[in-house]
Amino acid sequence: MTVHVVPVRHHSPARRIRVLLRRRVDWLAVRARRLGGARADAGMTTAEYAVGTVAACAFAALLYKVVTSGAVSGALSELLNRALHAV
Repeated sequence: MTVHVVPVRHHSPARRIRVLLRRRVDWLAVRARRLGGARADAGMTTAEYAVGTVAACAFAALLYKVVTSGAVSGALSELLNRALHAV
């Protein structure tokens, strides 16, 4: 597709806006045509969300184990007590 470039500065303000909008619409149409072939793997998003959810749950479980361990729990309690007694 050939996009004709018209110098914008020689037109009235309303004409300038129409020309600029037409250029944007033409550009978006070209982009949409180029990306049209990307729909072949549309089902992949569900699998990607599932893998991401499993990874997030595994990270949350690991973080829970670390925070509830004796050493970390004691350090957090000590830090909280020091913060409350400082005020």
